[in-house]
Amino acid sequence: MLMLPAPRIDAGMTVGARPLVIGVGGTVRPGSSSERALVAALDVASAAGARTELFGGAFLADLPIYNPHKPSCGSEQQRFLAVVRAADGVIVATPGYHGSVSGVVKNALDGLEGLRDDPRPYLDGRAVGCIVSAAGAQASGSTLTTLRSIIHALRGWPTPFGACLDPNGLFDESGAFADPRNAWQVETVARQVLRFAMRWAA
Repeated sequence: MLMLPAPRIDAGMTVGARPLVIGVGGTVRPGSSSERALVAALDVASAAGARTELFGGAFLADLPIYNPHKPSCGSEQQRFLAVVRAADGVIVATPGYHGSVSGVVKNALDGLEGLRDDPRPYLDGRAVGCIVSAAGAQASGSTLTTLRSIIHALRGWPTPFGACLDPNGLFDESGAFADPRNAWQVETVARQVLRFAMRWAA
């Protein structure tokens, strides 16, 4: 568990507001490094006062393959869209697969086409934090760039900082981040998402 200082409330924030921050990501493998990092980021947001909800790898793997003719098909897809619609901020975590985001994460983001006709379409007006778990700087960099490009296309606001984590030795035996610099990366992403969400609400 991350030990964090009390959140800093900037001028313009709505004190007492409880924005909803959702996490999207992980892999079909239980306990993947990307999903554990995503859970840690949501823990940071929760400790700072946000409501949180996780859509992890197991959930994403059960989503139907995106069909542009039926962008809102299936009960799980409907639930996912409903929660994203209500969200104030989003954190996306993906492994770096061959220099890009994983298929299940991309499929989930493609499915946000079901929000195209909303008053606030896609990820409009939402800060989106990006977390990449990949072995090697090249895979991390290209995956983060791709993820940010997708967020831009969905009208979201990628946070200024994106976390790039090496999954090898990422966590110690207790389940905490082995390197405090990685804990700082994940915390920074979560805090930037929450800070933007609270300013937007204000």
